Amino acid sequence: MRRTAGPAVAVATVAWCAMGLGGCTNTGEGTAPARSRTPTAATVTAGPTGAAPAAARLTIKDFAFKPAALSVRPGGTVTVVNKDSTTHTVTATSAKAFDTGSIGPGRTVTFKAPAKAGSYPFRCTIHPYMKGTLTVR
Repeated sequence: MRRTAGPAVAVATVAWCAMGLGGCTNTGEGTAPARSRTPTAATVTAGPTGAAPAAARLTIKDFAFKPAALSVRPGGTVTVVNKDSTTHTVTATSAKAFDTGSIGPGRTVTFKAPAKAGSYPFRCTIHPYMKGTLTVR
């Protein structure tokens, strides 16, 4: 006849696990560093009056504009960061409202948004499938 482990072994196992986990409680007295959240460019929000921000940041990565739609005040500063491995442009598709020229890999450029409120579609002239919209308000 074969003998199996009895209830005493099961109780001992549960007690051993409970002792091991008992030291894992969070009493709030730990030394973990405090977390802080640094806002990113995509989290720039409008002021209390609902006006667009005075500055905006556009990142080029993976052959896409991020964010693809951004807002800024008339005459505001737009910073463009190329995090891709190739050259790109940010060029308004109508009225030549803005054109960064060639932005090499790892380079950053800035330009002034148009002074007139409106919606300004743009694209990369090297990769025309890359599109976005700058809203000036």
